[in-house]
Amino acid sequence: MTSTEVLVIGSGIAGLSFALKAARFADVVVVTKKARPESSTNYAQGGIAAVFSPDDSFALHVEDTFVAGAGLCHPDAVETLVREGPERVRELIAFGVEFTREGAELSLGREGGHSRRRIVRSDDLTGREIERGLLAAVAASPRIQVLEDHAAVDLLVEEGPDGRRRCCGALVLDPESGEVAPFLARAVLLATGGCGQVYRHTTNPAIATGDGVAMAFRAGARVANMEFVQFHPTALYPARERTLLISEAVRGEGAELRRMDGTAFMAGYHPLGALAPRDIVARAIDREMKRTGDPYVLLDCSAIGAEEIRARFPNILRETAERGIDMLAEPLPVVPAAHYLCGGVLTDTHGRASLRGLYAAGETACTGVHGANRLASNSLLEAVVFAHRASARLRDELGALPLPSAAPAWDAPRGRGDPEGVLLVHDREEIRSLMWDLVGIVRSDERLEFAEARIHAVAEQNATVWASSRPSAELVELRNMVETALLVVRCARLRRESRGLHYNVDHPYRDNEHFLRDTVVGR
Repeated sequence: MTSTEVLVIGSGIAGLSFALKAARFADVVVVTKKARPESSTNYAQGGIAAVFSPDDSFALHVEDTFVAGAGLCHPDAVETLVREGPERVRELIAFGVEFTREGAELSLGREGGHSRRRIVRSDDLTGREIERGLLAAVAASPRIQVLEDHAAVDLLVEEGPDGRRRCCGALVLDPESGEVAPFLARAVLLATGGCGQVYRHTTNPAIATGDGVAMAFRAGARVANMEFVQFHPTALYPARERTLLISEAVRGEGAELRRMDGTAFMAGYHPLGALAPRDIVARAIDREMKRTGDPYVLLDCSAIGAEEIRARFPNILRETAERGIDMLAEPLPVVPAAHYLCGGVLTDTHGRASLRGLYAAGETACTGVHGANRLASNSLLEAVVFAHRASARLRDELGALPLPSAAPAWDAPRGRGDPEGVLLVHDREEIRSLMWDLVGIVRSDERLEFAEARIHAVAEQNATVWASSRPSAELVELRNMVETALLVVRCARLRRESRGLHYNVDHPYRDNEHFLRDTVVGR
């Protein structure tokens, strides 16, 4: 059994920035199931949106966020995000993160849905640079311990003297012994990222299996808006397990979307053309592919110019060249891919979940900022803003959260055998195929009903395997994927309209009378 004051699960931008703040007043243990740099943050290309330009304003950033969010953004959360954003970016710089500059000033890009240039970036590898800077700062902190290759299994919950349930730690799979051990804590932050791996094609790393959302839901915390899964419109074709994302910023600099016959098509879908919000672009591409039968569409970068591409997108240029495509001379074949979860563990503007002692930040959390569709590059900003606010609130509340003297009763696998690997792979691929085919960019009542029945069958089978097997990282991930997939389908079935990222052909219009609200679920 291990004890610490604060337990952080996840090592992306939200988890690391929170750990650095919490370490100013508490001892912190960071549990991450893979190597430290492996997170969705590390793959973020575009940047972090914040108001720095003289021709920009908080009001414009707020308005752009509201427009993208299709009526469901929480006004208090959006105002908080936008107004506190520039200071959090300056703080990243103070931590050692190096952003691209034009002289002494930050170089600002523009992406789809933004009315001004406000994307702070480090060329086209912004996430990697942020992760590098934060990891260096964490390594220099004597109060932070990072445990790599440790998989959180479930949250620990106890009932306090006042009768209120609270989170007091987590069960963690020890990679050396193969045993599940309790990690006790006064407070827990979930920052495990998203759930892109529940879909066949995704821009997310292999670790994005919905762990935080699934664990929080099983522990009794409320979850919201899981139906709003954002598909990035432009992932390089052919899509692999984690495909190469072609940044929104490429279209922001002038790239055009065309059919395979060379015809531009986005002007027929939205006044902003290729710079329309992501949900509109993804559905437009999906419709064009289905209408023509083409396996992909083309992203024509010729309007940007070779020198600008070399300067602005060196990583994309190199990665596409390694795949045999000359971005300077030919268009890029692209398809949509699962990219970002706008829902998650429901929190307030201080990162607090409905379960006392539990906090969440980053893609794991549903702060209300994104509404029904995330505005490009608001995600990294949301992570640092609300991780900061969570740490500030925890500093005030930690004294009222005692460290448990003993681990509460918990239920973990008692079996000693190992399930056949082929069974786990089969179930994992079935979930990913079901979600891609039936719960993807375009949905219907019949598809959702069929998907829920099939995933329930996989869940029952998985529960039997879980109860009789020795715990493993693969089994933990599959269990969380099944839980998360069911939450996405459950929320999608509850929202009988089309809004933002959720489009149902049986309910093709917005219904503000009945559905101008979050979809909140719990046990």
